[in-house]
Amino acid sequence: MTTGSLEARIQRLEDRNAIIDVVITYAMSIDKADWVTYASTMTDPVHVDFSEAGLPASDFPLEQFIGFAAQALEGWTARQHISPNHRVVFDDTDPDKAICYSYMYAQHYKKDAPGGDFYLMRGSYDHHMVRTAEGWKITKVVQHVSWLEGNANALEMATQA
Repeated sequence: MTTGSLEARIQRLEDRNAIIDVVITYAMSIDKADWVTYASTMTDPVHVDFSEAGLPASDFPLEQFIGFAAQALEGWTARQHISPNHRVVFDDTDPDKAICYSYMYAQHYKKDAPGGDFYLMRGSYDHHMVRTAEGWKITKVVQHVSWLEGNANALEMATQA
């Protein structure tokens, strides 16, 4: 059943598209090592919960989190983060808040890593979104790791590079 005015329904569709675009930009900017664009997808501070991958949940000043991400990811020869199956759920009490649930397929390649050069993380993300003067931004991101595949030693090599 469709409810609300035509204007409200169109706004909801525009918001949904904008939110998904931010989540995709979040993933693609990692692969390009475009840390300025990556930072533009989040609020300052940003709450990050990657505890399933070893980074305890915490509020981070944006610059600190971007530095952490760059250090952890730039050691890979190549990486590809795919963000499919977006489900946007709007807050019923605040039209300026939503959560975008998506799958995570994060593959990493470390050339000549002993034991294999491939490492894959599969799971999902909960991107908590807020509308700001600059558009929709991620205010909190929770990563859920379903399974890992490949060479964990490549991960260590990349993060220590």
